[in-house]
Amino acid sequence: MADDSRTHTVGPVVAVLTAVLSMQCGAAFAATLFDRAGALGTVTLRLLFAAVILCAFTRPRPWTWTPEQWRAVVTLGASLALMNTAFYGALTRLPLAATVTIEFLGPLGLAAILSRRMRDALWVVLALGGVVLLGVGDGAGLSTGPDPLGVAFALVAASGWAWYIVAGSRVATTLPGSAGLAGATTIAAVVVLPFGAATAGTELLRPDLVLAGLAVALLSSAIPYTLEIRALRDLPKKVFAILIALEPAAAALAGALVLGQVVEPLALAGIALVVVAGAGALQHSRA
Repeated sequence: MADDSRTHTVGPVVAVLTAVLSMQCGAAFAATLFDRAGALGTVTLRLLFAAVILCAFTRPRPWTWTPEQWRAVVTLGASLALMNTAFYGALTRLPLAATVTIEFLGPLGLAAILSRRMRDALWVVLALGGVVLLGVGDGAGLSTGPDPLGVAFALVAASGWAWYIVAGSRVATTLPGSAGLAGATTIAAVVVLPFGAATAGTELLRPDLVLAGLAVALLSSAIPYTLEIRALRDLPKKVFAILIALEPAAAALAGALVLGQVVEPLALAGIALVVVAGAGALQHSRA
């Protein structure tokens, strides 16, 4: 029975880890578009193309959804709009590794709240210590310390990430396949479209940006969100939240390879503390 349980868990775990790598590579690539489309224009391209891709593959039938299913989809769409907009806002002011590490406080804090045990609260404290190390000196490429507005955006993204986990779990259990995700992504795209169009204008129609936006949508939305929603059907929310503890490490790798953002030893120590906090909480999780 134990072996069957492990086999049943391997698939969702691999799906989440694949989503982590895809998400951070997409985020790093998206940052290269800011000088042409801006943060709001880039997130608009990402969500629009992700919505088109997901709807094409899943063919959702929203006219058949119950009011409860609609509420779940709309809630998930709002969380996606908030999380992505705030994340890209932070990424214009902070390195990728620092942004993701601060943002990770959202799912880790959610895991501690769901656990309601002092031991898991201590893991959150350890993660906070890791975040503090990111702001010391130039450990994460922050020559004058972290930008306050960038940190604020990252914290808003953290709350959006926690909200996404809760809302995504509800959608995964109320709608079959990825139809709910397609609907939620479409709602998120509609929400951000006026802001992206107002800031980027006709730049969003440039062929090179259209192709780049399609790549970002695949890497940052369509692939990871689909994998995560499927994993949430078999993984408790707390376990899922902790499995993505490798997000900061993946962000540091993607930032170095794609953006040339070198992470110094002090920042690496901070990231390691956050990852250890996540791994420790998972190891002692009873969920």
